Parts: sequence; structure tokens; C-alpha cells
Amino acid sequence: MSKGKEGFKNVRSHLMTGVSYMIPVVVIGGVLIALSIALSGVEAGTGANITNPILQKMNEIGGAAFGIMVPVLAGFIAFSIADRPGIAPGMVGGVIADSIGAGFLGGIVAGLLAGYIAGWVKSWKVPSSLRTVMPILIIPVITSLVVGAVMFIIGAPIESLMTAMTNGLKNMGTGNAVLLAIVMGAMIAFDMGGPVNKVAFMFAVALIGEGIATVMGPVAVAICIPPLGMGLASIMQPKKYTKTEREAGKSAIVMGLIGITEGAIPFAAGDPIRVIPSIMVGSAVGAAIAAIGKVADYAPHGGPIVLPVVENKLMFIISILIGTFVTAFMVNALKKEVPEEVEDELDNDDDIVIEIE
Repeated sequence: MSKGKEGFKNVRSHLMTGVSYMIPVVVIGGVLIALSIALSGVEAGTGANITNPILQKMNEIGGAAFGIMVPVLAGFIAFSIADRPGIAPGMVGGVIADSIGAGFLGGIVAGLLAGYIAGWVKSWKVPSSLRTVMPILIIPVITSLVVGAVMFIIGAPIESLMTAMTNGLKNMGTGNAVLLAIVMGAMIAFDMGGPVNKVAFMFAVALIGEGIATVMGPVAVAICIPPLGMGLASIMQPKKYTKTEREAGKSAIVMGLIGITEGAIPFAAGDPIRVIPSIMVGSAVGAAIAAIGKVADYAPHGGPIVLPVVENKLMFIISILIGTFVTAFMVNALKKEVPEEVEDELDNDDDIVIEIE
């Protein structure tokens, strides 16, 4: 095996380790939020309307879980690379990635940075008197400073990019509805709840306030296609997914039905090169069909749960189904079967014991 292929395989292994630890967090957040919304319903103009105190707390717990999703991903990517000293800097980098609006993609960058920097600092030759404090003081502090500095440096360009995207969408207007739907559908899927997703979503929400619901319609379709598509893909060809991913696929379908795009993140974090283009194409196709069918959504939310407040319900359902199948077929065409040794290695993650070095 060439060094390039071996390096890519190692990076993918690190990503999958982070994903395996993140999936329970995603499931907790997604299922609790989905239940709270499903039991409360969605109303025109207000979206999810959760009034029951118990369901409100359930939604808050789910939100808290989603709040630590990116730090957990980053922390355990770093752990996979540098062992225990990488966890804290990785999580710190993940928190910063969230705070600057970089989303899960920023979390991946933070995790990889933290892991490799911590591994490098770990290799330093230090006096024996310092060895005992290396993993609990020197490595985490130095690594966190470097990773934090890098993440804050890239924060300004990210903010500028988001502003430029918002202005670009405004300039497009609603004249060319299909082109606008394609662009917004791809943006919704790109980072699944991240900054690019939020730009498209908030643009559509703002137009609802102006009495234009035919932009939110395609967006509502695009929102649910990534988790539904990946869930369906893992059922159609299970050998192309790890055991952990197959379990995540079931939860992803539940989240997709309630309009929680983040249900696809575990798949995208583990294999971004194949998954992200597939969900972008599926969401863009679904959104375009919804625009052609003049689907309108009067609630700032997405997925089948908003069906009661949607105009042209049949086209709404058809758009979701076609986009879901496009994503599932495309990603399965791109992915290869999971090698047995990789499956075994990830299964053994459950038995990992973190030792103090």
C-alpha cells in the first residue's frame, strides 16, 4: 500500500473513531427533540410549538446533547491520533468551532489539528521530572493554545463567507425559483445544520415573514433528505456500512421524518468525500422538484412533520421521495464494502480502556 493510501486510511480510521463516540450523542439529541416536536406539532408561522413543560424539558435535554456533538467528535478524533492527551484539546477546539460557526466540518479540522499537534508535543524529549505532567498539563495546554489560535484565525473568513452567501441569495431573488431551490437545497445539505445550512434556512424563514412561502417549501424538502437518504442507503446495502453506522441509520430515518438534518452527520463525518456530494445532489434535486411543483411551507421547519401546513402536499411528498432515493443510490454507488478488519477494529472500540500515561 502506498504512503498516500495508508495515510488516507489512517485519517478515515481517526474520523470513524470520533464518529463512533459521537453517534450516541446525536441519537440522544435527535430522538428527544424529534419526540418533543412530534408530540407537540408544527404550526404555520411559528414552526415547532412546544408548550407542554415536560416536552419543553425533553427538547432542552436534546438541545444540550446536540450542543456537545461537535466537541465530542473533535475530542475523540484527537484521542484516536494522540490517545488521552488529545481529548481535552480536541474538545476545546470543537467548542471553538461551534462558537465561530464552523459546525461539524470545523470540528473535524479541530480534532485532526489537536490530535497531530498533541502527538508531536508528546514526542518531545523532556527531563524525567516533567514526564508525569506532560499528559495532564504540558501537552493539553500547548495543544489547546495552538488549536484555539488557528480556529479563531479562520473564524473571520468563515463569517465573511456567510455574509457573502446571504447577499448572493438576496440578489438571486425568487424570480428563478428552480435555480434558487437547487442552490439552497445544496446549501442545506452541505453541512447539515452548520453555518452554510443556517444561511439558506434563515433566508427562507425571512421570506415567510414577507408572505413568500414558496422558498421555504423546497428548503423543507431539502432539510429531511440527508438523514432519510443515508438511513435508506444503510438499509439497502448494509455491507457498505459499519455496524455502528447501520444503527445510526435507523435513528437518522426518525430524525429525517421530523426534519432534523443533523441525523446524517455521523455518515458525513466518517466519509465526507462520498457522503456530502451525495446528500447535496439529493437535496438539490428534491428542492428543484418542489420548486417546479410550487410547494409552499408556512412553517419555519422541514420534513414530513410540516405536511399539515404545506401547499401542494402531493408534490411535497414526491419531492422528498425522489431526493431520498437519489441520495441513497448515489452514495451506495460511490461507497465500497467495509473491509472486515475495519469492522472488527471499530467493534473493538467498545473495549477501549483509557490509561494514564
